[in-house]
Amino acid sequence: MNFGAFFLSGSAESEDPKAVFDRLSEYIVSAETLNFDSLWFAEHHFSNYGYIPNPLLMATKAATLTESIRIGTAVLVLPFWNPLRVAEDIALTDHLTDGRLEVGVARGYQPFEFKRFGLTMDDARERTDETLEILLMALTQQTFSWQGDYFDIPETTILPAPKQQPTPPIWLAAHTQESFDIAAKFGLNAFTTNSGRTIDTLAEGWSHYQNALERYPSAPKMLGVQAQICVTDSDEIAQEQMTHFRYQTRQARNLRSGKEQVISGVSTPLPYEDEPELDEIFTDRTLSGSPYTVIKKIKAYQSVAEIDQLNCVFQVGGMDPKLISQSMKLFAEEVAPEFR
Repeated sequence: MNFGAFFLSGSAESEDPKAVFDRLSEYIVSAETLNFDSLWFAEHHFSNYGYIPNPLLMATKAATLTESIRIGTAVLVLPFWNPLRVAEDIALTDHLTDGRLEVGVARGYQPFEFKRFGLTMDDARERTDETLEILLMALTQQTFSWQGDYFDIPETTILPAPKQQPTPPIWLAAHTQESFDIAAKFGLNAFTTNSGRTIDTLAEGWSHYQNALERYPSAPKMLGVQAQICVTDSDEIAQEQMTHFRYQTRQARNLRSGKEQVISGVSTPLPYEDEPELDEIFTDRTLSGSPYTVIKKIKAYQSVAEIDQLNCVFQVGGMDPKLISQSMKLFAEEVAPEFR
């Protein structure tokens, strides 16, 4: 199993961006020093939920701080991008990272963001599929043209072509059977998130993934799973951090459902109906605890899914940066070796 360090780079306190990015730079350097296989950056807009509107720019910055670790986007929200522009930016970033780029893409999930780009989520899937198809043509063909529902492109060549041929590894974030099918159809690796979710959700995703591979036997067999993680010296210390995970889940849940409350860029973590208690978040919805406990939880994940890559969400809510750094260190030194 490979391990990635994923960063949303939000700020519960709406800190000055310099503080956010200085801290993120420290995590980036630590991730390579600790032998994580990859770094991943999310795309979000218009609130303190995430400070990275363009993860390709963040990937380029990360490349200047590191030497060999893979650097990925998790994810580029394709409806927000012109397909030609994102193809060019991916190819350029692949060169600027010296061929270390991994590209995660998805359709997005926050109506709040879509509205501010003059879009709706009603046709997000169709827009994503068309953008994805154009993107793949642009990256792999010397010249191409396209006529579709959203884009009309005369004969075009993008320059430069990607450093990695035919393309950097491309991952599609998937949760539903439809999404897993699309990943397999286009020959892409699949991502799924279990952040804030139970192992039953992972088992359901694994079933969808298996179904997709049966329909498209030539699809790559590469599954990545994202999970929230906090490794501490004892379970008790980790349990004390669950308010930060609850904050994160409230933010994501409200932004996903269109019930967010965002004022001057500050998103309020409103409680939602039937939200889990803190004990349940610790026990069933995060990979948190002592190294021994976290190893057991990951093995439980392995009992329901064959995971090729685990992307670790260490930074959540207003958690103490020192604790986050210690969590990364304990994970790398005491948990990851059990699965390599």
